[in-house]
Amino acid sequence: MNKYAVTNPATGASESSFTLATDAEVIAAIEAADRAHSEFSRGTSVGERAALMQRVADLHTERREHLAELIVREMGKPVEQALGEVDFSADIYSYYATHGEAFLADEPIELLGGEGSAFIRNASLGVLLGVMPWNFPYYQVARFAGPNLVLGNTILLKHASQCPESAAAIEEIFADAGFPAGAYRNLYASNAQIADILADPRVCGVSLTGSEGAGAAVAEVAGRNLKKVVLELGGSDPFIVLSADNLEEAVDAAVAARLDNSGQSCNAAKRFIVIDDLYDAFVESFTAKITGNVPADPTSPETTLGPLSSLGAAEALEEQLQRAEAQGATVHARGSRTGAFFSPTVLTGVSAQSDAYREEFFGPVAAIYRVQNEAEAVEVANDIPYGLGSYLFTTDPEQALRVADLIDAGMVFINGSLLDSPELPFGGVKRSGFGRELGRFGIAEFANKKLIRILK
Repeated sequence: MNKYAVTNPATGASESSFTLATDAEVIAAIEAADRAHSEFSRGTSVGERAALMQRVADLHTERREHLAELIVREMGKPVEQALGEVDFSADIYSYYATHGEAFLADEPIELLGGEGSAFIRNASLGVLLGVMPWNFPYYQVARFAGPNLVLGNTILLKHASQCPESAAAIEEIFADAGFPAGAYRNLYASNAQIADILADPRVCGVSLTGSEGAGAAVAEVAGRNLKKVVLELGGSDPFIVLSADNLEEAVDAAVAARLDNSGQSCNAAKRFIVIDDLYDAFVESFTAKITGNVPADPTSPETTLGPLSSLGAAEALEEQLQRAEAQGATVHARGSRTGAFFSPTVLTGVSAQSDAYREEFFGPVAAIYRVQNEAEAVEVANDIPYGLGSYLFTTDPEQALRVADLIDAGMVFINGSLLDSPELPFGGVKRSGFGRELGRFGIAEFANKKLIRILK
């Protein structure tokens, strides 16, 4: 059974807890969401819903300090990064408020013959379930709820059990923005209740961001009930360095890509694959810079690296690191753990036979690999079960596009990191999931692309 409670990872203090939803409350939420879809979503225009979504964006901006403070306590995000997440979420809501009508406009079809006309009209499906993680409590919700509410779908949202206060704050914002009861509903639901929700015929689909195991479990239930699924799961993104005019710029980008959200980001760079003639210099500079980030109080504006999300997460990462070393990896720079605080650690010599070669390290642990040429770099990059994002540094434009084509990933960022933006589609392949969020693709995942053919 899930327990919705706030345990501050920086202090270990239990700060608040919330009661699980009853089965009757879950049924009532589904009924309200279905009613809102029938009465509100089908009774308003895209423009009207977009105007409400802009108000959601504005309220995020108006309440940014309070919203940030909540997730600093819930999952230990450094306060400046927490403020940045709130701002990014506001940008996503505003993006769909601004572009929703254009994305959902009728799409004419050129007929091959015959009289009349035909077009595709984007229609909503109905009630959707979102299952969201703790690592980006606002951003993950924004990229799911923003486009779908503009489209006209209604939302049931199960947030991570350690983020109940931010979950309630999001629901309050949608209500204050003018969305009617039932259009967006936060549920403190159990895992068993999630299966019941997906079995309900009024629920049309589910989007989950989380672990591979959680994704597989939800997809199994959804498939059995013939529900549309979007999954954004784990990643062990490669950061490939083949050439550089300024190696320090590449190193700075690498450190930023590894330490984003204290290393707890699905699409953070986790494996650094460096061409032989740059390897030694890269390892030396990268190690010095990443270990210069010391875990500290997340409430301080000066902090760049906070605690991990929980004591359990830190203990699991420590065990994973110990296992990697026992299986032959060299701890090039060893960090320490104090409670949930975990110092940056650099691994080299990770063999293809070890668990660490294909596992995801969800925290400030980096593995660096030496390769002899482009082909070997691509081989190492692809030799994992995941395929979310990737990073490539090269001074050769032709090589950049050639290697980008060869990388098995949903996203390739060339000569830069932390380049996410509302207009850029986000998603992966292989065991990193399927479907896309953000950009114009994000608003189409749960749309009924309805054909309308007119003879005369």
